Amino acid sequence: MKKCLSANLLKFIAAAAMLIDHIAWCFADTYSVPGQIMHIIGRMTAPIMCYFIAEGFHYTKSRGKYLLRLGIFAVISWFPFIFMEYGTFPIYFVNGKIGVIYYQSVIFTLFLGLLALMVIHSERLHNMLKAPILMIIFALSFLGDWLIFAVLWIIVFDAFRGNFGKQAAAFTIISVFMVITLWLMSSEPLTRSLFQCGVLLALIPLYFYNGERGRGGCFGKWFFYVFYPAHMLILGIINILI
Repeated sequence: MKKCLSANLLKFIAAAAMLIDHIAWCFADTYSVPGQIMHIIGRMTAPIMCYFIAEGFHYTKSRGKYLLRLGIFAVISWFPFIFMEYGTFPIYFVNGKIGVIYYQSVIFTLFLGLLALMVIHSERLHNMLKAPILMIIFALSFLGDWLIFAVLWIIVFDAFRGNFGKQAAAFTIISVFMVITLWLMSSEPLTRSLFQCGVLLALIPLYFYNGERGRGGCFGKWFFYVFYPAHMLILGIINILI
């Protein structure tokens, strides 16, 4: 079967799915039929993003600059992410005291995933140091969207790069564990966590990835970095206005 989807096209698909998902979080009842459908579609975004962190790790000319770029956009995205989620800013004042919401966006988690790959592949770090550093990265991931699961997705996408069957199998195992974990953390019926299984839909477009960047040039490269914080800020403003 012909592989017909480029990296840029897959990123646009991920962005569209994310927009649908975030619209649902802001304006739809999560457990209504429309809300569930929109969230199931939206679950595709994070795995696609993780896949291209693993791909970008091998294609980028400078892994250090790539990591720095993600770090900068993680900081930029923190404000609109919290604004969309909570209707406030991450740093706020209450009764003369400073309050901070430490929860981070998925860009922060992607940053940690890329950092994990750099640690794993480092030839300078002694193997004895890699495990404790990875443990710290895993611990920090609990501050971010998608928690440790996104970091693990990135690691297995990298570990089995070139073998989509093994990538899909490892991704599925982690995803099933994620759904069960999120269900147990929620203390709600399992049926209310099943929409998280929508992450498995990401395997369909990823299967058709042809290994090419595709059309778009610099626009394709920077589109997601701009779209991600911008659309959350807009949704947050609309949510407050209505």
